[in-house]
Amino acid sequence: MDPISAEHRFTFGNPYLLSGVDYVTAMIGLFGVSEALSQIKDLSVEPVKQKIDKIVPTFSSIKKYLPLTIRSSIVGLIVGALPGAGGDIAALLTYDQAKRTVKNPEVPFGEGAIEGVVAPESANNAAIGGAFIPMLTMGIPGDAVTAVMLGAFFIHGLHPGPMLMVETPHLFYLIVSTLAISNVFLLIFGLTGIKVFTKLVEIPKGRLLPIIVILSVVGSYAVNNSLYDIFWMIGFGILGYFLKQYDYPVGPAVLGIILADLIETNYRRSVISAGSILSFIGGIFTSPLSLFLLAIIVFSLVVQTNRYKEWQAKRDAKKGRA
Repeated sequence: MDPISAEHRFTFGNPYLLSGVDYVTAMIGLFGVSEALSQIKDLSVEPVKQKIDKIVPTFSSIKKYLPLTIRSSIVGLIVGALPGAGGDIAALLTYDQAKRTVKNPEVPFGEGAIEGVVAPESANNAAIGGAFIPMLTMGIPGDAVTAVMLGAFFIHGLHPGPMLMVETPHLFYLIVSTLAISNVFLLIFGLTGIKVFTKLVEIPKGRLLPIIVILSVVGSYAVNNSLYDIFWMIGFGILGYFLKQYDYPVGPAVLGIILADLIETNYRRSVISAGSILSFIGGIFTSPLSLFLLAIIVFSLVVQTNRYKEWQAKRDAKKGRA
């Protein structure tokens, strides 16, 4: 359904398509089901026995990964503060950043690189605090969780925004301190449960993959209690499988699905407020902030185009050797 005029678009007369495709369903299919399909051909591979000697990381490990942790946390904080973005986008962006910036990792990305865990998890945790920034200061939820909390505040007669810190400063500091305490408990639960979590890796694929598929079906159905979401999940799972087979990254597809609605809605609002498309375009080239952001976009496109050419040359050379 069109976010501005409520016109039906690409629904083909089907009422179940009015709300579009939920990005959670797409993520389950692209990441979970596609990986299960990719792993089917290796069912005969024996699971690796995990031996955990040290639970608390050494000081040298902390020192080694601290710069990546700080960079990823800053990115996660910024992305989390953007209304509607959330930890999913932050994790995907920082994983890609780590994959491009980390030189000579001990284990390749996708095969157990520690950097591939440090970056997205740091960003994901930082995005939670970032999502509270627009909610507490402007009353705008940063993600789905803060949107639910915003509704709870209104139910109790509280109005998050600039006056929250003036009228109820004790509540503001309570929320901030609770976020700090939650990180401490996250560390405690993570360290105490790590031996249990690693046992999942030892489960044979013949038993693990059906469980993944079943949980994917249950999860996609639980999003909107709709069977159509299961069909979408299967479709995106097949799409993700072929993307992986031909060495195309899945992350950009998920980012597109998440950001497309935000981009379109805000673009339409901007055009309406400007009066016409020409006025909107003129505003881009007269605003210093818009020009700065436009320059960043152009620079990113140029850099990524060059990277794509390098990747394509490596892929062609790899095929030539094969």
